[in-house]
Amino acid sequence: MERKSQIELTNMCLICDETRILVEEKRGTSYPGGLIFPGGHVEKNESLRDSVIREIKEETGLTIRNPKLCRSEEHTSEL
Repeated sequence: MERKSQIELTNMCLICDETRILVEEKRGTSYPGGLIFPGGHVEKNESLRDSVIREIKEETGLTIRNPKLCRSEEHTSEL
């Protein structure tokens, strides 16, 4: 039985206030879905927290300080 497996860590970020939720509209990419939440990959030696702060800055220009984890999911697939 294999005890090691490769994993890919990503994040998806929900930014909201009392009345609004921030979404991105993806145009001109291979992603056909339209509206998405900001997010991306966790880089090597980067914490999940730091990846969220970086992705928000890269994709929206916003600077955030204290992101809060509100959900975690695990997806597996056979290669």
